[in-house]
Amino acid sequence: MPALNFDLVSTSFLNHLTIERGLSAHTIAAYRRDLMKFENFLNGKALADVDPQTIADFEVSLKTAQASPASISRINSTLRSFFKHAMSEFGIANPTFEMSPSQSKRRLPKALTVEQIMSLINAAYRESEPITLRDQAMIELLYSSGARVSELVGINIADIASAQSADGEITTLKLRGKGSKERIVPLGSFATKAITDYLVRIRPMLAAKNSKTNTALFLNSRGARLTRQSAWNMVIRAAKDAGIEAHVSPHVFRHSYATHLLDGGADIRVVQELLGHASVTTTQIYTLITIDKVRESYSLAHPRARG
Repeated sequence: MPALNFDLVSTSFLNHLTIERGLSAHTIAAYRRDLMKFENFLNGKALADVDPQTIADFEVSLKTAQASPASISRINSTLRSFFKHAMSEFGIANPTFEMSPSQSKRRLPKALTVEQIMSLINAAYRESEPITLRDQAMIELLYSSGARVSELVGINIADIASAQSADGEITTLKLRGKGSKERIVPLGSFATKAITDYLVRIRPMLAAKNSKTNTALFLNSRGARLTRQSAWNMVIRAAKDAGIEAHVSPHVFRHSYATHLLDGGADIRVVQELLGHASVTTTQIYTLITIDKVRESYSLAHPRARG
């Protein structure tokens, strides 16, 4: 069999993930990085010559480079999918058949306490910088909706809607998740008020700085759509100002959202829908946090829990 160019096969694979499976640009970029590491390791070796020993040697090289078990597990998963596609489309023998999934310990997502979230929300706004009303609204929205940071910066003004219900007016938000899948989530009254304050007091000033009409909800200081990196920086600064030493990222609010909903008695299927998970299995990891809390309370309170 003639040697196949790595770029040809990898491009075919990434196109398959983009077009046929509809994965997000962020996810595709992660697959591309994994494949680049493998291509660098091969150092020109033909794909047709890759065997199980090559795969094993590559994993050893990752461990030698002190890659985390989670990263190695993800890269192995990428290679299994890549070679499955290569075999199907190009007839290349799949050297990953004998590869067993890495048994890395699954990390439980870290959730903030309600008190920590309140301090973050309060720290985000600084009276000397009116634009930080936007930052405060962003944190309120992250916690109120469970949005990913990519979903947050992708929100348009038209994605927010109000409607009357038997319990009064409710506000909903449309989010565009992985694979361009859309979902509608409710917004709490605190988030709704924070967004309204931002829309009335700050956004018109930002929009006026850009001659182009921008439908984005959150704008930067130049009137353009806010970037993911800017959202990250805002959260990190708010955490620092709040004196929270634990690692805080936009995704921590999503973890906190799910954990607090389950702690409050929400049905796991409802939380699955709100998070936009394709399978309830993904959502179930949050129940482990709740179970740990129950187990801790039991150990402390029950007279026969410990010998």
